[in-house]
Amino acid sequence: MARVESSGDGARLVSWPPQRYERRRQTWYYSACLTITVHTVPFAPRFRVHVSTQVRRWATRLDVRPHQLGGATVLLDAPLPWPEGPDRGHRLMVNTLGYDRRSKELAWRRHSPAPLVPELDIVRNYPRPEALFSDPERWINGPGDVAAGIVYHPSIGPHEVGPGLMPRERADLDAWVEEGLRPLLTRVPDLTRVSRSNTPSLLPRSGAGRVPGVRDAQLALQRRAALTRALHGRPLEIDVFWQSPETPAALLAELPKLIGLPAGQQVSSADGETWQWQCEGVDIRVRARPAGPLADALPTTRARGGLRAVRLAEAIEGRCGLVADRADPLLGGAGVVITEIAGKERFAAVPDSDPKHALRIAWARQGRLTQFVNSPDDTDSALEHRAKWTWLDVFRQLGAISPPAHRVGAGIPGNLQYVALWLVRHTRKGPTRCRVHRLVAVRVRPGDGPGVVEGWDAERAEWVPYPELLLLLSQVREPAASGGKETGTGKLVDDSAARGGSRPAARPGVEQDRQRETERQIRTLLFQLRDRPTLLLADAGNLRQCWPGLRNGALDRDTLGFGAEPAQRHTLYGHDLRVLLVRDANARGEVAEWYAHGTEDGVGFAEGVWGTADTEGRVFASTASKPHTVAKLPKGLMKLAPTAQGRTAPGKTAWNPGQLEITVLGCLSEKALTDSGRAGDPPDRPAEWATLAHQLRYHDDYPPLARPLPLHWARLAGEYVLPVAGTKSAGSTSSAS
Repeated sequence: MARVESSGDGARLVSWPPQRYERRRQTWYYSACLTITVHTVPFAPRFRVHVSTQVRRWATRLDVRPHQLGGATVLLDAPLPWPEGPDRGHRLMVNTLGYDRRSKELAWRRHSPAPLVPELDIVRNYPRPEALFSDPERWINGPGDVAAGIVYHPSIGPHEVGPGLMPRERADLDAWVEEGLRPLLTRVPDLTRVSRSNTPSLLPRSGAGRVPGVRDAQLALQRRAALTRALHGRPLEIDVFWQSPETPAALLAELPKLIGLPAGQQVSSADGETWQWQCEGVDIRVRARPAGPLADALPTTRARGGLRAVRLAEAIEGRCGLVADRADPLLGGAGVVITEIAGKERFAAVPDSDPKHALRIAWARQGRLTQFVNSPDDTDSALEHRAKWTWLDVFRQLGAISPPAHRVGAGIPGNLQYVALWLVRHTRKGPTRCRVHRLVAVRVRPGDGPGVVEGWDAERAEWVPYPELLLLLSQVREPAASGGKETGTGKLVDDSAARGGSRPAARPGVEQDRQRETERQIRTLLFQLRDRPTLLLADAGNLRQCWPGLRNGALDRDTLGFGAEPAQRHTLYGHDLRVLLVRDANARGEVAEWYAHGTEDGVGFAEGVWGTADTEGRVFASTASKPHTVAKLPKGLMKLAPTAQGRTAPGKTAWNPGQLEITVLGCLSEKALTDSGRAGDPPDRPAEWATLAHQLRYHDDYPPLARPLPLHWARLAGEYVLPVAGTKSAGSTSSAS
């Protein structure tokens, strides 16, 4: 039977009691879970109900110590104190179990209802936190009338039941829900393809009749050409700080393969081992040295009365001093530092001890970009694979990457530029325990050669190379005495978390100040982009907090709204401006789950761009192809009701493509052209612009991306937004270009 679990963002139906799966001489528990949420859709007058399906797994043992349990969700199945109520026997109570550092013991947390009425009656009690922690399986099976299940999370150990459901089973559940809700709610009509051009002009995959290695050679030539353009004749200086000798060996072996060069030449060096490549305008020098104390855990303290953000800032300053001693003062070219560090699980026991962000801040002060690779003992992936992705991310940070040529058609201008916006939002739980709101803008101009990647420097009001943007994002000024501070690019930062360990009340109007500042920056950007056709890409779920005009209820075709002013036609901000919004599930089920219908009632996967039957529609769905890393499973695999042929089905990890919603907010429609005095020009087809955004999710070096490539770059640039609380020993940050 199903039980109701109420949550803050909707409701869930959970099958109860849980199902059992016998594996490795142990019983593992899982349930079917249907999450029900209500959402709006751009330009639609009615709301929609989204029903998503998944597997809810239950913990049978906790491979962590009590003090490492930050907070685990617990569902209680117990008779209610009011037995005649309408919810009798049909609801699970949501609680949170975690370690209380004040009492130094496990406790119910976050206003859990269990401690409010701990005794059901004179005989029965709710489970005590320590009893539930020590023997979760006993409480799943429910001694007496009381049962409890700890919702599984990977941080508490392994689980033999795999996550996810395959499309056939999801379709069956979907049909069951549709039947149960009819006629109160009706199903949204199925979407249909709007384009057959699913992918851009990617290199062909190696296959039958092709010479082995040809595609790899073509990719290497592309990467080397992009690297040559990004370096502009400057040498590339790379320092590798290693903890295990096999890591630099793998990096040095993978680099020449990725850019099509022979093995490097080892040259004499007074400090570590150095390899050099000089060929066709590329001058690369890689120096490998032991990491030593650079990769050690940060020496954080837990002194009472100290401010957490300030204590962390002091530890960061100490690591910056170590880095300054190891930095090369004669560095004259582009600089990247690759550091081998332990996995974040190694630092979980001591909060704020992970050195990754401190090293990024420290090397940025020396004008160096940073990339990290995990030690072999802390990851299951092959060392060669990790070395390859380390270099690919180094190339991305250097701006040595270009979007692929699209295959949409003549409706897309040849000199089109892409601009992506991403809002970085850190709370006091962020990487440096400081709050910050920071707008990141990235511009790509494929028409200027194979592609130039730049970022917006708001302080100088100009576009700068992408590597310089990353270094600028790492800079912050000292906290001001008033309620905020200015960053290195003039963006207001709330440093209240740096001043106190508990969350203080927000200064009146601070949200409005952030909103006005963000909208001012966006307007400034738009007026700087009027010289050529521009496609503006924004993630609605990410940006609407500081740009309320992107909320579904405020959207109107071919208009842009800022603040309290009436929305204006978007062509006022650019003669050839197009605006596309993307949105994913955003951890709230904001877009519906996806599966594809085939012939003869078949259900499976399909990539492409999808839309409604309305030829004037502006809202589309993008689904990508299956990544090569996902294991091949039968599309009809059943986990909730495994058959005799699929007794091991619950142990499989299922995968389904996520839907990316693409909304063509602004384009040159017939009305937009008429309103701007250009009635004779041919109008845009919204489906073509949605197809362009879909194709931007593909690149030769990556599996299909979650967002279009320019947005991917803008989001990753946010990794350098690391404000540091003010300390007595903190020095000013240095600028580097």
